[in-house]
Amino acid sequence: MLSSYRQIFAAPGTLAFSSTGFISRLPISMTGIGIVTMLSQLRGSFGVAGLVSATMAVSAAVLGPQVSRLVDRHGQRRIVLPATALTVAAAVGLLLCARFEAPDWTLFLFAAGMGVMPSTGAMVRARWAHLYRDEGPKLHTAYSFEAVVDEVCFIVGPILSVTLATAVFPEAGVLLAGVFLAVGVALFAAQRSTEPPVHPAARHVGSPVILNRGLQVLILTFVATGAIFGSVEVVTVAYAKAQHHDAASGLILALWALGSCVAGVVFGTLKLKGSMAVRFLGGVVFMAVSMVPLLLVAESVNGVGGLAAVGGALLIAGIAISPTLITAMALVERLVPAAQLTEGMTWTTTGLALGVAVGSSAGGWVIDAAGAAAGYWVPVAAGVFGVLAALAGLGRLRAGLAGEGTALPSAETVDLDR
Repeated sequence: MLSSYRQIFAAPGTLAFSSTGFISRLPISMTGIGIVTMLSQLRGSFGVAGLVSATMAVSAAVLGPQVSRLVDRHGQRRIVLPATALTVAAAVGLLLCARFEAPDWTLFLFAAGMGVMPSTGAMVRARWAHLYRDEGPKLHTAYSFEAVVDEVCFIVGPILSVTLATAVFPEAGVLLAGVFLAVGVALFAAQRSTEPPVHPAARHVGSPVILNRGLQVLILTFVATGAIFGSVEVVTVAYAKAQHHDAASGLILALWALGSCVAGVVFGTLKLKGSMAVRFLGGVVFMAVSMVPLLLVAESVNGVGGLAAVGGALLIAGIAISPTLITAMALVERLVPAAQLTEGMTWTTTGLALGVAVGSSAGGWVIDAAGAAAGYWVPVAAGVFGVLAALAGLGRLRAGLAGEGTALPSAETVDLDR
């Protein structure tokens, strides 16, 4: 198993850009839940907290692809540093407004400004694709490794954010996320030797990547996936608080990420055959079905036993996450041209961001109206929507993989989609 992962790090510079990418990705898992935890303590409402977090997610959905388009055209280093500076400045403004009880509209303003946060995960994957575009098995392993890195972020990040916000001071989680972003991006941008080439011609050639029909299916399905992520985070924080164990929410969410992390490690070593599109649909179905036990145990068990049951349900549910996301990124690499790869991958994370916005808002509303346990109906509903979207778009994905989309040839045509 380990030999597969050792092979991908044989190329010079790979460990450096992947490890610094990890640091700069930690804020993704820390910021949303950090805002919810911070504002639920300072403002006393999960509804307001969820809406502010959703505002940041919507802003990222609008601005993120534009930042990534500039990255494809002008290079990673040239764009990522100023984008990070703007993000950190907006985060500082949000923290100050929260601390000094500024009007609610100021929170939304600065949360929107944080939407220019660069998608380091997409840039890391673009570097892997540049290195191993013609070596399908290595690229599959590299994408799997990055999915595991994402899940480690979601194990460590929520624990850090929630623990600091509840044990030190409410703003501590978001503050540390800003530090990680600034340091991580600076170190990542310094890795010049592995930076993919700039594609200035992309602005003149071909259709906008968002018009790719297969990519549209992935984006729509990822909206549902993001709604699962966003609602589960908000509802789990509220559920732990209702059981009088506020700090336990970080550990419970870490179990969710742990299940995904283990699944991703195993998935990265597999020699896969069969349709990648069908594999993606299967992952979405599993993810949706796994939300049902979560709802049942939350509504039927209380106290520490309820928290343990929710954690166990999330651990099992996490098994579906990494394989589904890994397959989705491999689909993006197949469906869009290399000159638009960072933008294409960012559009999938944009779908996630939109979903997080909807999920966190809906979760907050249901919590305020019907209680924390009832909030788990939101990820169940989101899972059903995701299955319908993936099922309806299966034909588009198959057509794109067959060469009817805008994709360039790839070694994965032979190795991973027979």
